[in-house]
Amino acid sequence: MKIFITGISTDVGKTVTSAIVVEALEADYWKPIQAGDLDNSDSHKVKSQVSNSKSQFYPNAYQLNTPASPHLAAEIDGITIDLKQIQEPKTENHLVIEGAGGIFVPLNEKDTIIDLIQSDYKVIVVSRHYLGSINHTLLTIEAIQHRGFEVAGIIFSGSENKSTESLILNKTGIKCIGRIDEEPYFDQNVIREYADLFRENLLSL
Repeated sequence: MKIFITGISTDVGKTVTSAIVVEALEADYWKPIQAGDLDNSDSHKVKSQVSNSKSQFYPNAYQLNTPASPHLAAEIDGITIDLKQIQEPKTENHLVIEGAGGIFVPLNEKDTIIDLIQSDYKVIVVSRHYLGSINHTLLTIEAIQHRGFEVAGIIFSGSENKSTESLILNKTGIKCIGRIDEEPYFDQNVIREYADLFRENLLSL
């Protein structure tokens, strides 16, 4: 199974979600594009939070030095992101692929994050509650579906908002895999607890 994890915006919990899914499935992990924070990248964070010994962590296709939109970070580095150069790692294991920001974050003059999604990927959308998040969540889901991809599930991140969550689930008909509370910290033990909670729903995707 290949799972693509995207969010409704930046800083909504994609990396913590990725760690939980990797741990739950003992999956491999790959973030195709990392922009900035190369010494403490999302790959480093996920690796540090995962405690199983099976998961493999594959190098980014592009490591960009500036914490900015990938198209701008690449321009500053004097390169252009080319989708043909982004080769999915080959593995017999489950693979978790983490996007960057939202689905229309630009990679170059014509491609965005959504162009990384392949037909055999199961897409999980991470939604976090803030003013405007319902709109962002519904737009994200509709755009993915408009491209002909199925949204396999949604994970809510942060403080609970039952009204918002039920509205989104009822309007989209998408399965809720689980919710990640506003924890004081995320370490291997916390990640493992969520992995145990989410595992059954993830395996049924």
